[in-house]
Amino acid sequence: MRIALALLTLACAAAAQQRTSLPRPPSEKPGEQAPPEESPPRPSVEKEQQQPAPPPNEDELAKLKWDMTEVAPVVTHHQLGKLHYTATAGRLPIKDQAGGIEAEMFFVAYTLDGAQPASRPLTFAFNGGPGSASIWLHMGALGPRRVKMEPEGWMPASPYRRVENTASPLDKTDLVLVDAIGTGFSRPANMQKAKKFWGLKGDAAAFGEFIRLYLSRSQRWSSPLYLLGESYGTTRAAEVSGYLTDRGIAFKGIMLLSMVLDFETLETARTNDLAYALTLPTMAMIAQQQHKLAADLPQDPAKLRQEATRFAMSDYLGMLARGDALSPQERADAVAKIARYTGLKPEIVDWANLRPDVGIFTHYLLADEHLQVGRLDGRFTGPHPKEFFERDFYDPAMAAVSPPTTAVFNDYVRTELGYANDLPYYTSAGQLSTQESFQFWRKWEWGNAAEGFPETSSSLRAAMQKNPHLRVLVMEGLYDLATPFAAAEYTMSHLDVGAAQRKNLSYITYESGHMVYLRESVLQKFHDDVAAFVEQK
Repeated sequence: MRIALALLTLACAAAAQQRTSLPRPPSEKPGEQAPPEESPPRPSVEKEQQQPAPPPNEDELAKLKWDMTEVAPVVTHHQLGKLHYTATAGRLPIKDQAGGIEAEMFFVAYTLDGAQPASRPLTFAFNGGPGSASIWLHMGALGPRRVKMEPEGWMPASPYRRVENTASPLDKTDLVLVDAIGTGFSRPANMQKAKKFWGLKGDAAAFGEFIRLYLSRSQRWSSPLYLLGESYGTTRAAEVSGYLTDRGIAFKGIMLLSMVLDFETLETARTNDLAYALTLPTMAMIAQQQHKLAADLPQDPAKLRQEATRFAMSDYLGMLARGDALSPQERADAVAKIARYTGLKPEIVDWANLRPDVGIFTHYLLADEHLQVGRLDGRFTGPHPKEFFERDFYDPAMAAVSPPTTAVFNDYVRTELGYANDLPYYTSAGQLSTQESFQFWRKWEWGNAAEGFPETSSSLRAAMQKNPHLRVLVMEGLYDLATPFAAAEYTMSHLDVGAAQRKNLSYITYESGHMVYLRESVLQKFHDDVAAFVEQK
């Protein structure tokens, strides 16, 4: 949603070329940057913006295959404070109708010792991408051990360490962390089989089959069931909920962290002004956090959020709808107002044709300091590792999180969990091939373009209509440009469900970014919110 989850910016660059000779900012393409990213890509704009890369050597890719021999999972026993629990690490087979193994999906399950399955909640959790392993949720928020970061989430000095995660929701629910096929230790049998799972529908079917098989082998069919997805993992969770409801598996609740169910709300394309409006409130929050807003704007985050959202969904949308019909004075007024709420210089807003997107905003907000702003988390800043006008998109937030989390998990899974495996643990499916031209997320099957923007909100709606007891919790970060909070709220307010179902929807916002749990001050609240949701009758 690339960790892969993983991006974009052409309309503004085109406008800039027409209006000025200012060099173009880097395109937002996390799916192609060096460190893997956890946030969702934006499919249609990416295809518009970029010339197709030379195709990889298909013969070489076709030769890739992996051993599908079933191996018993590794079971170990541990303690977290007063909690005694069992950890199970292994792979489950995904088979075709004839019984042939087409892929194996890696998981780590944490189950409380002595609990009764019929009353003990069970939560399946995963990150997104598409093409992201679930290492970020695992080692950042949910697992009984987590990577030790600086209190605000900044990168610590190496060597990196793990600590007990006293904020793990294991005290309230058993947990199963699952890696998508092609990520972590999950593998397809071969690249031909992989095509079946690398798409919106095929990916959901694979996770659905994993859940069914886990329930059977672990004898957990009687347990209260929950889903927790992050980023594109929310896209997947919505689709899986609809898929499994039709197959007799219903969930008590779904937790959507950093949500994207409708890509129209994110896609800042020339023909989609809505996404610009839904992104602006997050820009305002980040600009305030970076001390770039006028002093007369609300200093309280809640009040600023309300005012910026009201401006974006009324005045700003109206300005964009007028297009070239704006008079010179009206356009000048629009430039001033947009600059006021984004913290960008007026000339940048003008060059962007009133439509500064995420790539332009993160590049130019702190341009006078030669710093980039984080896309995943606007609290993070850093200089571009190459040069200021480097075209490759760079996110200082992901750059800070990736090395510590990767190193700590690789040590943890092999030592404390005892899972001995020579396979590399791929935080991103893009690491499957060493060819530079292998760009995983370009291989993702999003669906038929004639159907419009990719979306799974209709699957969630269907699940809620068929299961009137299904509850949904939406959790968003104020400083997350990958999945802006206003976009999530817009999507959920357009589900078209009745009053009874709307009572089952709840929202929580955190003063953090995409991975809300990076801030230690937020991590405990995240635990408490998950616990309260799971305990709710």
